[in-house]
Amino acid sequence: MGPLALYIHWPFCVSKCPYCDFNSHVRAQVDVAAWESALLADMAHEAALVPGRKLSSIFFGGGTPSLMPPALVERLIAEAERRWGFAEDIEITLEANPSSVEAANFHDLARTGVNRVSLGLQSLDDQTLEFLGRAHDVEEGLAALDTAQQAFGRVSFDLIYARPGQSLDDWQAELDRALGFGTGHMSLYQLTIEPGTRFETLVRTGKLIPADDDHCADLFELNRSMMTAAGLPAYEISNHAKPGQESRHNLTYWRYEDYIGIGPGAHGRRLDSATERHKKPENFLSAVERNGNGLKVEQPLSAATRAMEALMMGLRLAEGVDLAALSDKTGLTAAQMVDGAAIDQLAGLGLLDAAGGRLMISPRGMPLLDALLPKIIADI
Repeated sequence: MGPLALYIHWPFCVSKCPYCDFNSHVRAQVDVAAWESALLADMAHEAALVPGRKLSSIFFGGGTPSLMPPALVERLIAEAERRWGFAEDIEITLEANPSSVEAANFHDLARTGVNRVSLGLQSLDDQTLEFLGRAHDVEEGLAALDTAQQAFGRVSFDLIYARPGQSLDDWQAELDRALGFGTGHMSLYQLTIEPGTRFETLVRTGKLIPADDDHCADLFELNRSMMTAAGLPAYEISNHAKPGQESRHNLTYWRYEDYIGIGPGAHGRRLDSATERHKKPENFLSAVERNGNGLKVEQPLSAATRAMEALMMGLRLAEGVDLAALSDKTGLTAAQMVDGAAIDQLAGLGLLDAAGGRLMISPRGMPLLDALLPKIIADI
């Protein structure tokens, strides 16, 4: 069987960023002991359902998991190893805000077994950081990056582009500076206006004008050219890495392998079923106390749904999707999963490549991925 990954969600943040639609919550106090007990119980429930498979990766996401006490992180890692066992080269990632307070814990977190950190730098411009609602400034963020590079074997950081008023020259200069820090992985995310966020309200009231599609496409092409030239080609639509530095945990998602999700709002895919935990922290704790786990949804997935999800995830990758392997997983033929006529047409336009039974979106087609997927995936 393929790799098994574990995602652990820590839902708490110091403040809510105006662009963020993740399951994050601001609380004046957090009962760490109660959360340790609940997360361990949630983990035990999943381990009983999926025994005998070693973990290839663990990912602490949020929220802001760098706010977790290192002792709690260590306890969860130790319990995961006890329950499943670890692959020899397990990747253990923790998302972190680049504040001085959280960076002070980086060396302690490294001693718990965390060997990869993903920093939310988001920008190298103080005015932009204020616009994005970030609690750190550039100086503090870069100091945290330096500490992270000393503490962890692998470091990645995020930047947000297509910000209002951002020119190509501005972004090129910022990206050039970012490449100078020497990390093996960078995530470049286009600013999107998500429903329910403060930014959506600003757009709706005319107080924020998003970048237009043509300008976003130009910025995306700049990402591709600069990152490739620097030796960090795109292996996924928004993620760039030196060879061997790709996020193995995220590849588990994109390759549609099994992953366990515990903690508030966490999603999982295991044993051909979809799982989802209660989102609100208090509801999650109540569910664990009541049922011994935080599950809100546990639903078997049909072969057609699994094929659709695998295509939607896998076509984000530069490597694309092996249709024969997906047929083996789902029992469906390629003709049942994808629209052959649409593929021929899009291949003729240079938007995808279907040679050798592997379906791949071309660099030219990747900016249009959201529009291409409904054409490619068969009506199943």
